[in-house]
Amino acid sequence: MPMDNWLSTTWEPNWRSLQYFNLYRLVVAGLFLLAFLFPHYLTARLNLFPTPVNLLLTGGYMAFVIAGLLLSIYWQKRFNMQLSLQVLVDILVVNLIMLGTGGAGSGLTVLLLVSLAAASLVGRGRLVLLYAALATLAVLVAQIYGILALSFEESSIVQAGLISTGFFATAILARLLGQRAMTQENLARRRGIALDNQIRISQRIVERVQDGVLVVGADGRIIRHNPVARAMLGLSGDGIQALPSPLADGLGQWANGGPESLQLTGFADRRLLARFEHTASSDREQLIFLEDLGRIQERALQMKLASLGRLTASIAHEIRNPLSAISHAGELLREERRGEMHDRLLRILNDNVLRLDRIVQDVLLLGRQNRAQPEAVVLDSFCPAFVENFVATESLASGVVSWQSGGGMVLCFDPAHLHQILWNLVSNALRHSSRGPGAVRLEAVVVADAGWIELHVIDDGPGVPDEVREQIFEPFFTTHHTGSGLGLYIARELCAANGGSLTIGANAPGGHFIIAGRNDTCLPPEASADRAQN
Repeated sequence: MPMDNWLSTTWEPNWRSLQYFNLYRLVVAGLFLLAFLFPHYLTARLNLFPTPVNLLLTGGYMAFVIAGLLLSIYWQKRFNMQLSLQVLVDILVVNLIMLGTGGAGSGLTVLLLVSLAAASLVGRGRLVLLYAALATLAVLVAQIYGILALSFEESSIVQAGLISTGFFATAILARLLGQRAMTQENLARRRGIALDNQIRISQRIVERVQDGVLVVGADGRIIRHNPVARAMLGLSGDGIQALPSPLADGLGQWANGGPESLQLTGFADRRLLARFEHTASSDREQLIFLEDLGRIQERALQMKLASLGRLTASIAHEIRNPLSAISHAGELLREERRGEMHDRLLRILNDNVLRLDRIVQDVLLLGRQNRAQPEAVVLDSFCPAFVENFVATESLASGVVSWQSGGGMVLCFDPAHLHQILWNLVSNALRHSSRGPGAVRLEAVVVADAGWIELHVIDDGPGVPDEVREQIFEPFFTTHHTGSGLGLYIARELCAANGGSLTIGANAPGGHFIIAGRNDTCLPPEASADRAQN
């Protein structure tokens, strides 16, 4: 705040300071009343006598001060008016009492100095000079009246003038002091607000980060942690608690010059990476960052697949044109019919062209999967129609692919996506089955989780070998010489887009795949990552 604006500048009303000011005035009024009860020799210098006028002035003054104190507590409005009224009463009462005690020489003017100083500390703008001017005018008028009517010494007017000068000096100095105090208070308040906002923002950031964050005290106990760390380590709620022993051991080794990171296992079946860092805290607090290695690997895989998808999609576009030319050339050669060997080579050529075309279609499908539009799919209507269509397309005997009624179950799924997923799964199941009656079964099952149902695709083949179960959903992984390795990967991605999951079950005794989805809401939900991992 510039010093040249020390009179014009204002600040917010300080009601607490006004209340303290009124308490001081209440004490002064009480001392006045007690002075009348003391022996005269103790108050001789003040010339205070318990006259009816003094008792009336002091009693009225106390009543007014009490009323002002109550107003400053229960009616915090019109700050300037309340303060000015209290100061005016002080000036009036003190001057009236001084007329009966000898004027300015009685020493009671000190009470006005204190009142002016207090009012200048909490006052606003140019009012502080008004208070000093009113006090000066009142003291000079009272002193002149005393000289003319009450036989005061004429020289006492000089003393009154010096005291009046002190009124202005006190008001100005108190004003400057109050200005400095208010400036520091405002600065401290703004910094406090900024610090509080920064703390709130930092807390929200820490809560939202994907890594776990622990703040550990010098005694090795957890002081604070974010929700991610609580979930990773299975910690209880807020509050100081012990650090798990593997982390405590790693922290101790790091403090003694050991490695800055530590891999942990056994926490909710996760593999965690803990990193230790010093802080500049005077309490010697330490930071521990926890990262889920599985999530890091999954993110790296997603980035790899995204890059691979863009690359393969561009390659697929380039392959499709020459592939069409090869197919067309093969059809032209087929019309010449030069012999059995010629026909056999053309069949090989055509089969491989179809295989390449299927791979190109799968790759292009990866890059243009439509957003899921789930709706209520009645399985007792959808699945029989799908089975009939599949059997007719593949020229199968009746009963090879069967549907076990789900009792009116409803699955919230995009019908086009569900058709594509089932076609892929049933085709795989048929390829590994005996192709006899009931070789491939579709079954709907209600699961324990509220709002979830499962659609099972089961075949009577040899089942999925244990050594490939972990890789079966990876892109471009296939066990069939004519497969693209993208069918199951695309099927799982479509399930996730519909808020469900595709998992492989235990051999029953053949292959067993499970489509899980909701039946209680058909809004497009987020993919259930936790369910997909089970």
